Amino acid sequence: MIGIKMILVILWFFFMKLRMSLGDIGEQPLSKIAIHKTILALHASASITASPFLLGNKNEDTEWVTVNLESPEPAIDDWVGVFSPGNLNSSTCAPNPGGIGWVETPYICTAPIKYKYANHSNPNYKNTGKTTLKFRLINQRSDFSFALFSGGLSNPQLVAVSNSIAFENPKAPVYPRLAHGKSWNEMTVTWTSGYDIDEAVPFVEWGPKGGRQIQSAAGTLTFNRNSMCGEPARTVGWRDPGFIHTSFLKELWPNMRYTYRLGHFLSDGSYVWSKRYSFKASPYPGQNSLQRVIIFGDMGKAERDGSNEYADYQPGSLNTTDQLIKDLDNFDIVFHIGDLPYSNGYISQWDQFTAQVQEISSTVPYMIASGNHERDWPNTGSFFNTPDSGGECGVPAETMYYFPAENRAKFWYATDYGMFRFCIADSEHDWREGSEQYKFIENCLATVDRKQQPWLIFAAHRPLGYSSNSWYAMEGSFEEPMGRESLQGLWQKYKVDIAFYGHVHNYERVCPIYQNQCVNKEKYHYSGTVNGTIHVVVGGGGSHLSDFTASPPVWSIFRDRDYGFGKLTAFNHSYLLFEYKKSSDGKVYDSFTISRDYRDVLACVRDGCEKTTLAT
Repeated sequence: MIGIKMILVILWFFFMKLRMSLGDIGEQPLSKIAIHKTILALHASASITASPFLLGNKNEDTEWVTVNLESPEPAIDDWVGVFSPGNLNSSTCAPNPGGIGWVETPYICTAPIKYKYANHSNPNYKNTGKTTLKFRLINQRSDFSFALFSGGLSNPQLVAVSNSIAFENPKAPVYPRLAHGKSWNEMTVTWTSGYDIDEAVPFVEWGPKGGRQIQSAAGTLTFNRNSMCGEPARTVGWRDPGFIHTSFLKELWPNMRYTYRLGHFLSDGSYVWSKRYSFKASPYPGQNSLQRVIIFGDMGKAERDGSNEYADYQPGSLNTTDQLIKDLDNFDIVFHIGDLPYSNGYISQWDQFTAQVQEISSTVPYMIASGNHERDWPNTGSFFNTPDSGGECGVPAETMYYFPAENRAKFWYATDYGMFRFCIADSEHDWREGSEQYKFIENCLATVDRKQQPWLIFAAHRPLGYSSNSWYAMEGSFEEPMGRESLQGLWQKYKVDIAFYGHVHNYERVCPIYQNQCVNKEKYHYSGTVNGTIHVVVGGGGSHLSDFTASPPVWSIFRDRDYGFGKLTAFNHSYLLFEYKKSSDGKVYDSFTISRDYRDVLACVRDGCEKTTLAT
């Protein structure tokens, strides 16, 4: 009996560790579809048609499509999938599918990019066999077709296939993403197109608003199926990502407004252009001006047309996106600290995500961090040996977005924004003392001039500090295992103001703390000596919410199980405001301020100064 109890305890502990690593993730909607089991059941009396045939004839990269369908044998679990490329046959199958275990090549072996149940807009479909569905499509470098299936998602039977439709220029440059370069006066522009370098030369035309425009060349990257580490990314989830271009706009003037557009110079001498966008250059490090920062994690993507039928998977992502778009004039830079689209190996979803956030990312720097759903895959060097990335092992994230790391496969970097220094860590790689990342973190914290950049911010995807999430509480750690073990000494020594985390899908603010002890009794305004770091979880960007432990620890100041994001506002070198806003209404539900002078940063505190000096 004792042996059985021990086994149960071990199994429970393993289960909790696994849940904590996975972040209680839910299920990617496209993974519900057993597409490789598709049986051909075409019916002469069934039909499905899509219109208009040609999309984007006014240079749009998004269009609404009407799909009319009729089935002689309607059922409640009939569904319609959107396929791109639109040619449904085994030509899209991997030569060595590996892992799925089919005996012969299936009729379809690539998942749709989205789907709806046939009765989505007509509850009477089962009786009439007729309905009309509306789909919102984005330009994804290929044509589209729509397929009607019976048998539900687990046993799909292909009943009818529509005509093909396409954007006028499916290869057009789309979805610009701004990011800081490696110096304060450099902005990078990354975008996606269907043009390889042997077809067209990519570049950005840019310059001061109303001033002379110049052209800067862009580099081109892509990845293929063999770059993926496992399934579904290598199998049913694979879709060609197109070509990813990045241009470096250098020697910018502080705070100047610039305009830009994406261009491709074709081999026949013609040009293809995007629409024109604009951005404001970053302030000089230490510059005294109003500086506003948005920070959150775990947003995900959702379909505005109601596709994928799982409103509870990432229900808040559009609210967060739309709230930020609505408030776009009132912030200067965004940090999305991990878990971006939750594509989980379904590569088409990266296009969907970059399209969802393009109004933000085309206007302000959109800085990212690595999360478990971007990086983790067994035996690939990720610190957590879990399958959370769906076989992507970081490749799409590292290619689709630019970030100023020395090595893009090692997802840690420092970046300056005026009075801020941001040290962005990668919780999916080893951060412990003696590791390569630990040395980077210490260097990032140690090299900032706190007189010029008083606001020192640390961020990582997983809570390496404090969280009263229910998983962590059950383990008794209130943190990622081994999280703060090595890092709290650095936070204290270099007087980090605030540490931000995602992964846990809620909001929580912790008192200024060091070694589990609150070092300041105040709750809403902190002044004077920096004697502890404030830890904040901002993981409520959009994915399904996480529970807190029933009994909050003494260090937990404010908790909210809802969707939202954080905002930092530096008014000057002595005054910083933090606000937590809900995605539903954009209103402030928690806030605190920090006021202090440079001498307060210099003041020695516990473990915050060397114990001896040469003078001693």
